[in-house]
Amino acid sequence: MVETIIQETVEELGNKINTRIKKLFGRSLAIREVDAGSCNACEVEAMALEYPFYDMERFGIHVVASPRHADVLLITGPVTRNMELGLVQAYKATPSPKIVIAMGTCAITGGIFKDSYAVANGVDGLIPVDVYIPGCPPPPQAIMQGLMVALDKMESGFNASKF
Repeated sequence: MVETIIQETVEELGNKINTRIKKLFGRSLAIREVDAGSCNACEVEAMALEYPFYDMERFGIHVVASPRHADVLLITGPVTRNMELGLVQAYKATPSPKIVIAMGTCAITGGIFKDSYAVANGVDGLIPVDVYIPGCPPPPQAIMQGLMVALDKMESGFNASKF
């Protein structure tokens, strides 16, 4: 069975995201990307959102350098043993309300490194994950759609204990 996926244009999806961000926050959405031991393919795709074609800043999304300034943690990689503590500390430093997104196959399941002595087999073994963006790596438009899912969940008041 072949499924047809209707893809919105970057502009349409970006405008929807911007409207939702303004409604929820009244300001920009701050994302802290945490590389928990990835091959950097997911980082390249996430940073493509900053390039002129996508230019996510025009839609009210900013990448920040500190989890203390973040609304969203975007985590990539299978979480190496060396990054476990750093990831948990970043999670604790992120103020509530916060949303955690596991981006890419490695962050979701451990990917090709699953069950290795050197990894934790995905993010949700250490911290709660709200949204999963599958792919190896997921393209920028899938990341945008994942952000929309995250904003939908925030708007609907999921897991009220986090807010």
